[in-house]
Amino acid sequence: MSTGAKKKSLIRLSFSYLLLIAIAVCVLYPTIWIVMSSIRPGTSLFSDSLIPSNPTFEHYVSLFTSKEYQYGLWYLNTLKIATFNMIFGVILVVMTAYALSRFRFYGRKNLMSGMLVLGMFPGFMSMIAIYILLMQLNLLDTHFALILVYSAGAPLGAFVVKGFFDTIPKSLEESARIDGATHWIVFRKIMLPLSKPMITYVGLMTFAGAWGDFIFARLVLRSKENYTLAIGLWDMVNNASTNFTMFAAGAVLIAVPIALLYLFLQRFLVEGLTAGASKG
Repeated sequence: MSTGAKKKSLIRLSFSYLLLIAIAVCVLYPTIWIVMSSIRPGTSLFSDSLIPSNPTFEHYVSLFTSKEYQYGLWYLNTLKIATFNMIFGVILVVMTAYALSRFRFYGRKNLMSGMLVLGMFPGFMSMIAIYILLMQLNLLDTHFALILVYSAGAPLGAFVVKGFFDTIPKSLEESARIDGATHWIVFRKIMLPLSKPMITYVGLMTFAGAWGDFIFARLVLRSKENYTLAIGLWDMVNNASTNFTMFAAGAVLIAVPIALLYLFLQRFLVEGLTAGASKG
């Protein structure tokens, strides 16, 4: 390689590193700012310095001891809804994707086309119809309504999982079928173990979607004891006695389950990808 080519390569590499550093700063600075604001005394987010001179954790304590806010109850409500949505959503998405990938039945292409078209529309377009349906079923202001709607809508995103199933050689399934395995055994003992990374991805997305949803949850839930975290924090900054530092503390605690879930499931994601690469 000539000297000029080496210089151009070095310049491109340096530019890439500078770009990554700039992106990292843009991503990390708001996070650090929120964390520092959560331990800043007072109720205002404004400060002359990023790091508070007299840090305090009173805002975290007040979240769970204040009579005005029911943050602990909101946390449990959101955790329950997101967990059940993750369980049911993963089951429905994986089974739907397996059926579309491996079975050939009448109307299959029309079904996939319909799912693709419906998935292109934003979810809030159907909220009025869903609201009326839930009202007729007396399910408004219940957590079951959120779990039902979130889980039922999850299979619309099954195309990614279907594409993953399509990459698994059919010879594995055919060999098992020759040995007398049923479709359920093939699905449970062959397809599921090979699709760990995709199941991990679906689980993370379904949990995070329900965990941070505000629009639909605000439409359905009315009483404060049924609020989720997103509605509760919105209500916290929507009243006259706004406490922005307590809001920052609540925002920091919201990120904890997502981070823990990612750290726990990352191992399965890496193992699945490594096994798939080795097999390939």
